[in-house]
Amino acid sequence: MLYLWLKAFHIISVVCWFAGLFYLPRLFVYHAQSEDAISKERFSVMERKLYRGIMGPAMIATLIFGIAMISLNPGIFSLGKWIHVKLTLVVLLIGYHHMCGAQVKRFARGENTRSHVFYRWFNEVPVLILLAIVILVVVRPF
Repeated sequence: MLYLWLKAFHIISVVCWFAGLFYLPRLFVYHAQSEDAISKERFSVMERKLYRGIMGPAMIATLIFGIAMISLNPGIFSLGKWIHVKLTLVVLLIGYHHMCGAQVKRFARGENTRSHVFYRWFNEVPVLILLAIVILVVVRPF
């Protein structure tokens, strides 16, 4: 029963984390397009609050609940390579998360050098990782 509670909270945390991972780069698009100081400041505040107030705690909760599930069911590693690939993608996602945090700081300092087009493409990275993770967990192709 504990495992199912952990799994439920893990899924909730993942949903919250991905909401931020999808929205923050979209804010970067708008921020890169903004030209007036008021808009730039508004986007900096929104980005900082989203990153620190939602994304950070959701990522930490996702990791805590995921690690707890693995500790209760270490045999999951014998069910195939899919879990290893999934965990590798999670590590890449954590890296992406931190890249977003670095970009939040660059925007706050007024040091952004990238166009809104870059951020439109950058915004697609978590979509691809999410697709791969869901397929790995549900289909378990290997």
